[in-house]
Amino acid sequence: MKTLTALFTAAALTLTAGLAQADVRVDQIPELVKSGKIKPLEEMNQAALKLHPGATITDTDLDNHFNGYEYEVELRMADGTEWDVDFDATTGKVLSDKQDR
Repeated sequence: MKTLTALFTAAALTLTAGLAQADVRVDQIPELVKSGKIKPLEEMNQAALKLHPGATITDTDLDNHFNGYEYEVELRMADGTEWDVDFDATTGKVLSDKQDR
């Protein structure tokens, strides 16, 4: 019985973790922008490029966290250095700006 309880608990935690950080589908973004819940994707990409001039954006995701929406922008510099910049999608505030290792 303890094994069954442990397996159920592990499955529940895994499912909950997946729900806590889920990518928002691209087709949902325009409605979220229109409703004022998030800033436009292009605005966050431009903000990331201002932080890292000369970089190329390799990926941008919008995630729905329990505490709100967050843009995650990945960039690559000409020398191959990669950066991850996270923004609060509602305010545009930089949450983190770190070199990818």
